[in-house]
Amino acid sequence: MSVFQSIILGILQGFAEFLPISSSGHLALAQHLFGLSDVPLLFDVFLHLATLCAVVLFFHKKIAKLFCVFGRMLMHKHPDEEELVQRRYIVGVILATIVTGGIGIIVEKKLGELPIKCICIGFLFTSVLLIISAAMEKRIQNRCTIYAKAPSWWQSLIIGFAQGIGTLPGVSRSGSTISWALLCGVTREVAGEFSFIASIPAILGAFLLELKDLGEMTASIGFASVASGCIAAFACGIIALAWLMKLIRRGKLAWFACYLIPVGILGILFL
Repeated sequence: MSVFQSIILGILQGFAEFLPISSSGHLALAQHLFGLSDVPLLFDVFLHLATLCAVVLFFHKKIAKLFCVFGRMLMHKHPDEEELVQRRYIVGVILATIVTGGIGIIVEKKLGELPIKCICIGFLFTSVLLIISAAMEKRIQNRCTIYAKAPSWWQSLIIGFAQGIGTLPGVSRSGSTISWALLCGVTREVAGEFSFIASIPAILGAFLLELKDLGEMTASIGFASVASGCIAAFACGIIALAWLMKLIRRGKLAWFACYLIPVGILGILFL
């Protein structure tokens, strides 16, 4: 893999990780078009790790607050009302991570690498989710108990399940989690924020599981390509994340279905 190809993959990862269009699907599609059939999975995980750094930077105040609250939980400090909300948030992240991890392990063991046409079907699946959540969001939230600052335990389980389904190439992790969060009554802002914060332990877990292949990756790709791809992913990730949070607040995620539907159909027909 050349440095140029690595940068292109990094740019794709940076934008597609946060925009609801599936980063893993676009990476697989780009690698197919580039003829890169022997790219170790760990390279993709490194690109995900770079966008994870973008999440940490973007939400650093929220993450710092959660760590402080978690420390107080461990010391059995008596919480006030605001801290109770943050504790519910932390429990929600833990529940979502457990469900995601279980589904991710099953997906990796049972399915393995999927053909390009299946990835394109995943694009169409994501577009359907985005359209349904946009159409049903207001009706469902009018009938649900709204948790303005943190999802409940059952909403967290649903989001964790959606994140697990998002491990399938072609199915957008952010699109899946945010759509399902909206469909079970989570407010837009919390849905977007929780989706990305809950991705932190999931991405770190995937990185640790694939770390055994580090020697193979550096031998087949090279440090310069890995570094350039990660830098591109981080820079583009910051831009994409800031843009997406604005779109979430405005309820405009369904726009991305206009992109995913033709890409999915063309991929099924011609790849």
